[in-house]
Amino acid sequence: MRFRRISFPISAVLSIAAIFLFFFNGLNLGVDFVGGTLMEVQSKAGPADLARMRANVAQLNLGEAQLQEFGSPTDVLIRIPQQPGGEAAQQEAAQKVRAALGDGIEVRRIEVVGPRVSTELLAYGMLGLLLAICGIFIYLWFRFEWQFALGAMIANVHDLVLTVGFLSLMQIDFDLTGIAALMTILGYSLNDTVVIYDRIREMLRRYKKMSIADLLNISVNSTLSRSVITHVTVTLALLALFFFGGHAINAFTATMLFGVVLVGTYTSIFIAAPILIYLGVGLGRQDSEEPEQTTFEPEAVSKAAAAAEAAGASGKKAPAAPAAKSGATSSAKSAAKR
Repeated sequence: MRFRRISFPISAVLSIAAIFLFFFNGLNLGVDFVGGTLMEVQSKAGPADLARMRANVAQLNLGEAQLQEFGSPTDVLIRIPQQPGGEAAQQEAAQKVRAALGDGIEVRRIEVVGPRVSTELLAYGMLGLLLAICGIFIYLWFRFEWQFALGAMIANVHDLVLTVGFLSLMQIDFDLTGIAALMTILGYSLNDTVVIYDRIREMLRRYKKMSIADLLNISVNSTLSRSVITHVTVTLALLALFFFGGHAINAFTATMLFGVVLVGTYTSIFIAAPILIYLGVGLGRQDSEEPEQTTFEPEAVSKAAAAAEAAGASGKKAPAAPAAKSGATSSAKSAAKR
């Protein structure tokens, strides 16, 4: 918890930088959101000649077409901007590009998205993201208290802001798979946060005299091994998808690697838990009249539980154990005299 004095300022600076990147650098919106034609081609005879391919496509006067190599040197991704005339004009532009590249190029994939569809996809994607955030907030409010719900939402928004800043900085394609990645990051980060919050709530009920900082430290440490194992497993799976999954899911896996592994893990431990201190969680626990331990002592708790269980099995109270022992000794002595 003492690192919150470092993590909070760092997160604030990074969040402000991410917002500036979003407004001034922008996102590299894919065909799904801006419309146009996306073609994935492969050179049949060795590495693709990008310079020659750009020259051939530029002669078609289709606007500012973008060509970039991805995956292997033989694979090229071609983006053609929207053409006046609707979807028919887009299809015609794709055929012109195919003819201009010649027989030495194999067309592996063509995606055509019209302007109306792209606008609807962007609107529905943003609406789905907003509804997911609101649903998560309501769920947490009912499951925990409003402080926990607010803390989790601040942590989740922090994850989304930093991830969007990463997408803007690296100019990773942002399309429908980008929306899916953001929503997956939301759910995954929330899952880790809820596990920690569940342990915090349990500790709040058991140790009402313990300081909130110590209680939060114990709660995070008790779930740390689970978080490490889970995140390492997810990281291995994402790395496999990133290096061997192909271009179609490359943007998704890159976003997930940053959002889930780096930001999500850091946020759950150093943002979501410490922020409960500033939201006033656990301030009214000292009003309870129940006797509670002031420190967390696992061995003392285990010994007390074992003593209570033994006393229950013998049908006697635990404090009366010494008296029962002396009574049994007196009975034995009387029997010996008789």
